[in-house]
Amino acid sequence: MMMTELNIDTAAATLAERRPRTDMRTRDLVNQAVASVPTLGLQRAAEFLAAMGVPAEIAVRALVYPNRRRTN
Repeated sequence: MMMTELNIDTAAATLAERRPRTDMRTRDLVNQAVASVPTLGLQRAAEFLAAMGVPAEIAVRALVYPNRRRTN
């Protein structure tokens, strides 16, 4: 099994096990940062999330691994 296949399987399993989102403020901040990446760049988006108090784990997942983002 290739590493990418393992990552896809793990991500799919994680999606099924996620709890419903409860923090709408963080969702909105992440959405703003993701939308700003094409114009401001990844670094500035990451700085924005850090300044707004978004946990680093969430910021990295949202900015670096967009396929792991929630749909709602």
